[in-house]
Amino acid sequence: MGETMNFKPLGDSGLLISFGEVIDEETNDRVHALAGAIEKAGFEWLVEVVPSYSSLAVIYDAKLIDFEGVKQAIERIEFSAERFEGRLVEIPVLYGGEHGPDLEFVAEYNGLTPEEVIEIHSRPIYRVYFLGFLPGFAYLGGMDERIATPRLEKPRLKVPAGSVGIAGEQTGIYPIESPGGWRLIGRTPLRLFNPSRKPPTLLRPGDRVKFVPIDEEEFKELYKAEWGHEND
Repeated sequence: MGETMNFKPLGDSGLLISFGEVIDEETNDRVHALAGAIEKAGFEWLVEVVPSYSSLAVIYDAKLIDFEGVKQAIERIEFSAERFEGRLVEIPVLYGGEHGPDLEFVAEYNGLTPEEVIEIHSRPIYRVYFLGFLPGFAYLGGMDERIATPRLEKPRLKVPAGSVGIAGEQTGIYPIESPGGWRLIGRTPLRLFNPSRKPPTLLRPGDRVKFVPIDEEEFKELYKAEWGHEND
């Protein structure tokens, strides 16, 4: 299957394998199939495999092998791009109010009511295409275009951890407090990034995500159980 893969150097100890520019589940299935095959091969030189939308980064020990050696080793791998089914992770979300200050805007921008936005956003099962931007920030695919909304013209300086946002045709969750320009429609009480946990990220590439609307009391209870204190 080597003829369908494009190899490029990634620094002095990495290699990027691309399956094209298309972002869809079939292409992402191939990315995960190859990632799994590389990990199972048990290469001594392998440091890390990082899957993305339609590409795969392979980090290797440059003291043991060079770019061409890695390329040839991967081209010899046989893999079958079957349907990849990651874990199904339910993410409780309190929509609107102080935790979702942009919900009204998203609704008005798309000619919907806030309740319709919540129903549309929480209906699909999303796929985690990759983690990036922040530790544990999951880029999710599968959002309904009916609630697509542009980013803020001026990003906020502080977005609370757990905030659920929309940017264009994507939705995602801020794992830690940070600046950000996504339209915030809600917040989860779950802790998506915890450095003392193994692995530290709640979500992983390939996982499936289902948002579940909750009320204020449920949010408070889950937040205290997850974080060990009341919400600030």
